[in-house]
Amino acid sequence: MADQARARRLAKRIAQIVASALEHEVKDPRLGNVTITDARITGDLRDATVYYTVLGESLDAAPDFAGAAAALESARGVLRTKVGQGTGVRYTPTLTFVPDHVPADARHIDELLAKAREADAEVARQATGAKPAGEPDPYRAPREEDPESE
Repeated sequence: MADQARARRLAKRIAQIVASALEHEVKDPRLGNVTITDARITGDLRDATVYYTVLGESLDAAPDFAGAAAALESARGVLRTKVGQGTGVRYTPTLTFVPDHVPADARHIDELLAKAREADAEVARQATGAKPAGEPDPYRAPREEDPESE
């Protein structure tokens, strides 16, 4: 079993090699908008999981996850060969491609934060002309003795 630092370095190198190969060597047009986001490798350095995301042709166009997955599956052997040549490890790890849902989750979190900002702005707008329900100063002040009561 390899140490964790070596596994992290190897996973990072695998991500770089796969991204470079997709950009320069694999000629499948379905991989034009694929971005490699991360790679993880098992402790025995035998299996690597490569995370990817797919961007749409434009901001309004939906990304083609099915086409990208099929293209990555068909290019798996070429990519594994490139990883074997680029890493120099004794056993070239098998590659598994998994779509990365982090960008979609980040977009959802941004939408939730925007809703929270709108709700805070609405509360602040309503609070501008509001008066306290009780006394203006709700904290107890020290008792002041009346000189007449003595």
